[in-house]
Amino acid sequence: MQPGVLLMHRRRTFLTQISLGVASVAAACRARDGDAPSSGPSPTNSATAVAGSTGAGVTRPAPLLDEIPADAPTLRWTPEHRDLVYTFGGAAPKHRIAPDTRIVSWTEDCFDGFVKTASDLPSQVMPPGHDNPQTGPFYVEGAEPGDTIAVHLVKLEPARSYAVSAFAPGFGALVGTDRTAILAADLPETSWRYDLDADRTTARASSRDGRHTWEVPLAPFLGCLGVAPSAAEVRSTIVPGTFGGNMDCPEVRAGNTVFLGVNVPGALLSFGDGHYAMGDGEIMGAAIEGAMNVELFVELVKHQPTPVPRIENADEVMFVGSGRPLEDAARVAFKAMVRWVRERSGMTELDAYQFVSQVARAPIIQLVDPEYTVLVKIEKRRVPGIKTSPPAGQIP
Repeated sequence: MQPGVLLMHRRRTFLTQISLGVASVAAACRARDGDAPSSGPSPTNSATAVAGSTGAGVTRPAPLLDEIPADAPTLRWTPEHRDLVYTFGGAAPKHRIAPDTRIVSWTEDCFDGFVKTASDLPSQVMPPGHDNPQTGPFYVEGAEPGDTIAVHLVKLEPARSYAVSAFAPGFGALVGTDRTAILAADLPETSWRYDLDADRTTARASSRDGRHTWEVPLAPFLGCLGVAPSAAEVRSTIVPGTFGGNMDCPEVRAGNTVFLGVNVPGALLSFGDGHYAMGDGEIMGAAIEGAMNVELFVELVKHQPTPVPRIENADEVMFVGSGRPLEDAARVAFKAMVRWVRERSGMTELDAYQFVSQVARAPIIQLVDPEYTVLVKIEKRRVPGIKTSPPAGQIP
């Protein structure tokens, strides 16, 4: 089968059975991190999770992928700490994969695994430059600049029974930073530990004085998913951009497909920064951070560029815009959405602009990283005259 043929010619919905590969990786990672190995959820519970239900009982839109081809090659790889990388671009590939390959793996949390308790402060326990370690990069055979890779997120599961969050002075939406200088004392560096319940659907934390507790339903996603940037750039893993990167977008979750434009031969795909949950804006600079068991399926779409990261499921299309100031991040995503609506509906630019202005939703994803991110999303069914399948030669 030619790369991307299924992707280009028919809509698909997600795989619903448990992957034995993820179950084995989960057991290995839990054993490595001090948790008792578990057989994992039942097939019924797994199907519910893949369909997108959250701990709060929210039903997610249907995914694009129906099933992974039975003959698809599978790479099962649990990286050692020495295998992790800390940049997008500039790192040699750890594995070479063919298009239409399933990857079953694991990734570390944003603190590189060094923050385990509320007493651990990142500045004291983490080596400098070890933020957001990445699993990968993976060289996708045949991927060239001007192509697109489609990353179907099949399954994301917490790999530990705990997660952590932290505040770092000079980093956050409500404090002075290197770009917003104020004459005021910094708040102190502080960490919080979240313990997961037995079903791994809820995380609980306590206030610093122990007088209060709160619970957060888990909604796992990858804070980082990206390819190598263009022009031989090497970017820090705390930065988002047109290459994806540290988007911190909750829609990079199981059930959705992320489309990324290829900038260098092989694309050099990597992922990391597992988030068990996060509020819009990530205003304190960290989510509920934890190691993640990851299963994804990578397809290659030839000769179709994707200049702005796009996320899709069967019901919605989304664009992630990055930039500063915040309105420029929004403009990037809104412009991409207007273009998508034009191409899929046949409307004029002005009509598409009017339509998007009335029906789009645009949550602020994060406003703490060196570049901010805004998500613009619409329901496909609302687009006038939308075609049920893309024009010949076009990706969905």
